[in-house]
Amino acid sequence: MLRQLIIARNYIMRKKYKWILKPIFFRFDPEIIHDRMLNFLRLLGKYGIAKKIVRFCFYYSNPILEQNILGIKFKNPVGLSAGFDKDANLTAILPSIGFGFMEVGSITGDPCVGNPKPRLWRMKKSKSLAVYYGLKNNGCEAISEKLKGKKFSIPVGINIAKTNSQKTISVEKAILDYFKTYQIFSGTGDYAVINISCPNAYGGEPFTDSAKLRALLEKIFSIPKVKPVFLKLSPDSSKEEIDGLIGVAIEFGIDGFVCSNLTKNRNNPAILDEFVPKPGGLSGKILDNLSTELIRYVYKKSLDGANEGIRKFVIIGAGGISSAEDAYKKIKAGASLIELITGMIFEGPQLISDINLGLVKLLKADGYKNISEAIGKE
Repeated sequence: MLRQLIIARNYIMRKKYKWILKPIFFRFDPEIIHDRMLNFLRLLGKYGIAKKIVRFCFYYSNPILEQNILGIKFKNPVGLSAGFDKDANLTAILPSIGFGFMEVGSITGDPCVGNPKPRLWRMKKSKSLAVYYGLKNNGCEAISEKLKGKKFSIPVGINIAKTNSQKTISVEKAILDYFKTYQIFSGTGDYAVINISCPNAYGGEPFTDSAKLRALLEKIFSIPKVKPVFLKLSPDSSKEEIDGLIGVAIEFGIDGFVCSNLTKNRNNPAILDEFVPKPGGLSGKILDNLSTELIRYVYKKSLDGANEGIRKFVIIGAGGISSAEDAYKKIKAGASLIELITGMIFEGPQLISDINLGLVKLLKADGYKNISEAIGKE
């Protein structure tokens, strides 16, 4: 009975978003809408009654979706990807919407205003976004001060990148910039993600080179590791490059990977729009197959390593998720958790509940008693 009520609730919310709110939102510049929604959600997070109303409208949970991963309890596998809450303003409200975890950032050593506007475009036919923010954020010191002493009701990942500046163009300066942020957040958040694959930063992606990544991780782990650490990979890297990064990750005890970041490839057959902005990386459905293939490849490598006595990596799947079927595909390819942003923008905030509801149905249909049993069972 409760499930049917939640399905009906989500149906109403979905129609309201698609028929009323989305047409209004999509008439305005996407960055303006993004900033206004951030302010609105931050305001809701200040009031207990507002959080209860949001929870009533969107929340859903089921024990079959719960997992304990690397000592962290996840109530469900659907998280908010880094790039939406750049300055960690929404940690109070996102649990009420139904997310099982979230990443804040990317956060850099110094404050960064990002790339010149325009830097965000909708690609409506492709259900995707072109993103050229350039790591806009308030910097590690300001954000760390904001989060100091806070208790989070869902796991929070700290996504770390290098400052988008000519000052960090050298590998040595870039390493020190990463380390500054990693060190200042060493006692904050449940896990860290080292973003080595942002397509919009000055100087490119030097740490997708295994030798340079080794130098970065030597500095990162010069202080004691107190929480799980992930690497965020690019979907545009070759298999040889991924193999090199996995080798370095094994060497330094990296716990897992986020698969994947945005794609720069403009020759993707999933691109349906006539106009594709030249700058930036592409998110959304354009990224779906690329990220799934990367998950599949990394998971297979992880299994090969496990057969040789090396522990398996945990994979967080991101890219092109807009339904329970999309999420389940990535889980069965090898992802333990999944993240989204763009799907929520095109489908509405009830999507989180829709995915979790759908996953429960799919898991039961396949005879699984817990979502962990479906990981890698493609």
